[in-house]
Amino acid sequence: MPKILVAGAAGFIGAKVCEILIKDGYQVIGVDNINDAYDTRLKFWRLERLTKMEGFTFHHLNICDLASLESMNTGKLDAVINLAARAGVRASTEDPWEFFNTNLTGTLNLLELCRRYDIPKIVLASTSSIYGKDAPLPTPETADSSHPLQPYAASKKAAEALCYSYHYLYGIDTTIFRYFTVYGPAGRPDMVMFRFLQWINEGRPVRLNGSGEQTRGFTYIDDIARGTILGLKPVGYEIINLGGHESISINDMIAILEEYTGKKAQVIHSLVHPADMLANQANVEKAGRLLGWEPQVGLREGIQRMTDWYQQERDWASQIMTT
Repeated sequence: MPKILVAGAAGFIGAKVCEILIKDGYQVIGVDNINDAYDTRLKFWRLERLTKMEGFTFHHLNICDLASLESMNTGKLDAVINLAARAGVRASTEDPWEFFNTNLTGTLNLLELCRRYDIPKIVLASTSSIYGKDAPLPTPETADSSHPLQPYAASKKAAEALCYSYHYLYGIDTTIFRYFTVYGPAGRPDMVMFRFLQWINEGRPVRLNGSGEQTRGFTYIDDIARGTILGLKPVGYEIINLGGHESISINDMIAILEEYTGKKAQVIHSLVHPADMLANQANVEKAGRLLGWEPQVGLREGIQRMTDWYQQERDWASQIMTT
């Protein structure tokens, strides 16, 4: 039975990756420090579901502490999937040190774990934010990524480069995924889809930066998780986009949320944040060619699933802190 270490196991993408791996017959070692970057009730909800699954072992630790990682005594691992990160373009402008500590030092420690214990494979989560403000749409992996707009994207760019050096020096097979905007049930509350769903459903003002004509290529969580797992195959060193095939404006997204909740959004406009990208959409031809991956869940279906989850968990989901 293959054994995989998943860092960030209580996170949005990490928890879904763990769930699918276990169902596919893998043994999963999950690690997470359950930090308070956003409301931890979501992290504990995800983790509680995982701990009920046979084949899952959890360690509450910080990947920035190499000694803690080495103390786990996991036995021989087949791969590491690093989904542990400080994420958020705006938050990174407020505390860039924390972002670089987790996203770069944490990645370094996991690479060292691979080197010291002969783990042949690492998968790293990166971000579409790395492409900056002038990226062609849809954006291929060959687009310029040397001008990140915020410390979050810069920290991910640095982690990508570090992974290459370990691949070059020690032969560690490396797949890096640049994720485009991910959404779905139990998603991050600092992301636009969760926030707007909660605010519209609870009759709270919807705080919208800019006109709402900015666009995003949203990607449903199950599609992202399946693609991430496909990245376990040997590739050498590759950077691959994972993103949705449907791009939508924020205004149109609000309209769909209004339809599915049966409630009218009370939109309050403010200035565009300088850390925000005005548009993103993935060119995923490479993911299809190398991994046989393509997104399966359409935007309307995905939003419906997310809305249904919210209604089912509304007693506590309505109280999740959103910013």
